[in-house]
Amino acid sequence: QLQLVESGGGLVQPGGSLGLSCAVSGFTLDSYTIAWFRQAPGKEREGVSCISSSGGRTKYADSVKGRFTISTDNAKNTVYLQMNSLKPEDTAVYYCAVARGWFSCLRAEYDLSGQGTQVTVSS
Repeated sequence: QLQLVESGGGLVQPGGSLGLSCAVSGFTLDSYTIAWFRQAPGKEREGVSCISSSGGRTKYADSVKGRFTISTDNAKNTVYLQMNSLKPEDTAVYYCAVARGWFSCLRAEYDLSGQGTQVTVSS
């Protein structure tokens, strides 16, 4: 059974940092492109970042470029999202997901995702 489980969310002040983890099971990370997306109340789902199945390519939404970093640890079958210089507009539930493909991975169209973890940026 394919499964993704996010962790690491919480409350952080503007300008702070937070690291999210996504533990996957039922498949290995070299099988799929993995994405992080987020959804805030009343807003559309937004693709945030993707990493290719080889781990050699990454992609970021313009809204997070230069502040967020996606990475993987294949030995732990875990995907990470390091978030720095956080802003109140980054507040959302963050999900990791199996992307349909590399070229569409930021389109926020995913067939399988985790349950999400809440990130709140507030003073």
